[in-house]
Amino acid sequence: DCSAWCGRCAEDLFKGIQSSDSGVRCDSLKELASVSTDVTFAQEFISRNGHLLLVKIVEDSKDNVIMTHTLTGFMELMDHGIVSWENLSSVFIKKVPFVNAKPTDASIQQVSLDILESMVLSSYGLFLQVKQEVTMERLIAHLQVTNQQIQTKAMALLMALLQTAGDSDRQDMFAFLNKKHLRQYIYKNIIHSSGSVQDEMAHYLYVLQSVTLNHLEPRMRTSLDCYSQEQREILHGLRQAAFETESENSLSHERRRSLCAKEFKKLGFSNNSNPGQDLVRTPPGLLALDTMFYFASRYPDAYSRFVLENSSREDKHECPFARSSIQLTLILCEILRIGEPPSETRSDYHPIFFSQDRLLEELFCICIQLLNKTWKEMRATQEDFDKVMQVVREQITRTLSSKPTSLELFKNKVNALNYSEILKLRQTERLHQEETLAPPVLELKERLKPELLELIRQQRLNRLCQGTMFKKISSRRRQDKLWYCRLSPNHKMLHYGDVEEDTDNPPIETLQKKIPVADIKGLLTGKDCAHMKENKGKQNKVKAFIIFYIRLRSYWERFFLHCYLPSFSLRQFCLWTDGLSVLLGREMSSESMRSELEILLSMEIKLRLLDLENVPIPDSAPTVPKPPSNYNFCYDFSQTEQ
Repeated sequence: DCSAWCGRCAEDLFKGIQSSDSGVRCDSLKELASVSTDVTFAQEFISRNGHLLLVKIVEDSKDNVIMTHTLTGFMELMDHGIVSWENLSSVFIKKVPFVNAKPTDASIQQVSLDILESMVLSSYGLFLQVKQEVTMERLIAHLQVTNQQIQTKAMALLMALLQTAGDSDRQDMFAFLNKKHLRQYIYKNIIHSSGSVQDEMAHYLYVLQSVTLNHLEPRMRTSLDCYSQEQREILHGLRQAAFETESENSLSHERRRSLCAKEFKKLGFSNNSNPGQDLVRTPPGLLALDTMFYFASRYPDAYSRFVLENSSREDKHECPFARSSIQLTLILCEILRIGEPPSETRSDYHPIFFSQDRLLEELFCICIQLLNKTWKEMRATQEDFDKVMQVVREQITRTLSSKPTSLELFKNKVNALNYSEILKLRQTERLHQEETLAPPVLELKERLKPELLELIRQQRLNRLCQGTMFKKISSRRRQDKLWYCRLSPNHKMLHYGDVEEDTDNPPIETLQKKIPVADIKGLLTGKDCAHMKENKGKQNKVKAFIIFYIRLRSYWERFFLHCYLPSFSLRQFCLWTDGLSVLLGREMSSESMRSELEILLSMEIKLRLLDLENVPIPDSAPTVPKPPSNYNFCYDFSQTEQ
C-alpha cells in the first residue's frame, strides 16, 4: 500500500534528520529532498510537523551541505500547498543563505532564491520582511553572474518584488534599477549574450517589460482637463511649433481665437474651437498628448514637415496629424498591452524595449511618419481613415513580431513593409489558409493544368470562329472602312472581307477573301510590328501593346491583320493572339490566359477539396511501410476451392 509505505518512510526520515550522527542526518536530509516531490509522502511528513523541524534546522545550521539538502526538501514540501508560508519567522528569513552569507555552492543560492520568491508571492507581510532583509544591491549582483540558473532565479525574485510592491515602493525600486543601469545590462549581457534566452528568463523579461510599461497606465486612463493651465499650454505649444504666426498679443481676442481655431483645424483636431475635447476619450487620454509633444519637441523638423505638408493640401488627401496621433497612440498601447496585468504564461517580450528608456514615445515618432507614408501610398482620404489605421497596425505588429533588437532596425523593417507588401502578404496568408499552397495541392494543380489549358485553347479557337470586326488602316493611316475576319469551322482558313458598320456577325460565305492557316509564318505584336517601327515615338504604350500582325510566307502579302485602340480592346487582343498562337502550335502567353487559368485552377481545387474541409493536409505523403519478411498470414483461396 502506497500510503503505508509513505507513512513508514516519513517516520524513518523524521527520526533520521534528528539523529546525533551527522552522517545519518545528512543522508536523511538528502533522501528527504528527493522523496518530498511525492504529495502523499509530503502529507505524512508534514502531519508529523516535519516542516517545522526543517525550519529549526535552517535557523540553527551553519553547514552548507546540510543547509542545501534542508532547504531543497523544505521547498519541495511547501510547493504542494499543504501548509501556508505565512507561519515562517523573520529568523528563518535572515538565516536563508542568500540574505547574509556568501556561499560558493550555486545550488544553495538557487534554492534560497526560490524560497524567497515563494515567500514574497504568498503574502504582503512576508514581502515586507523579505524586502527589509534582501538588499537590491545584492540582488542585482546575482543578475550579473555568468551562471544562467542563478541569473534566472534572481530575476524571478526581482519580478516577484516588483509585482507585489505598492506604487510608491515600486517607483523607488525602479529608480534604483535605473540608477544601476539594469536595462542596459540586460540588453547587452542577456539578450545579446552568446547563448539563446531560455524560456523561463524570457517570461521574466516579458514581466519586467509589462510592469515597466504599465507605469504609463495612469496617463492613458486620464482625460485631458480643459481647466489645466499646463495642458492648455502644451496644446498651444503644438500649434505654435507647427505654424509661424504673427504676434498674437497684438491681435484682438476674436481675431486670435479665430486664428487658433483655424490652425488647430490644420493640425488635424476634430474640435478645432476646443481641441481638448479630442483628448477626453480614454484610452489613450493624456498619453496621446504626451506622444505628440514628445514628437514635436524631439523631432521638430519632422513634425513641421508632417503638419505643413498635409495642412496645405486642397485635394481631400490630407492626413490629419492630431486625429492620427490619438489613434496611433491607442494602437501602440494595445500592441504593447499597456494596462494589462502580466500573464503567468506569456514570454513574448520585445528586445527593442531594452534598447530604449522611452520605447512608446520613440515608436510613436517612427510610426507617425510611417502613417503619413502609408496614407500617401494608399492615396487615402478622410473616409479611408480606419482602413489606413488597420494597415499601419498590421505593419507595426508584423515588424515587432520579427523581434528587431534596435530602433534603427525597426525603422528600416517597418518602412520596407509598404502597402503593396502588406497586400501581397495578405494574399499569401489567405492562400495558405485555404491550403492552396500545400505541396500536395500544388502537385494537384500541376496535374490539372494541361486539361484546363486545353479548355482555354478550345475557347480561343471558338472565339476566332465567331470572328471580330476590325477598322481598316489605309496607306494614309485613315480608319474609315471596316472589315470582318473569322476562322473556318475546320480551323484551316481565315476568311475576311469588307463589311458595313451596322453588319453583325456576317456569314462566312459573304467573306470572299481567305488566307490558309498553313501559309501563316508568324505572329508579330507590339514594337515588333512594322507599323510601330514606322511610327516610333509617336504611339503611346497602350497602342503599342494592342497591335499585332500576321506574317505570311508569300512575299507579295507580307503583313495581313492589324488593329489598335480605340476599335480593339485588350480582351480581344488577347483572344486573337492566343487563338493564332494555338493555330501556329505555340504556347499562349497573354495576361488574360494566365488570369483565366488561375481562376479555373482555383475553382477546380476548391471543388476537389470540399470533402476535406477542416482536415489538415500533410506536406508530404505518408511513408509506405517496408514489405513483411514473409506472407504466411495471407489466406490461400486455392486450397478452399479444391
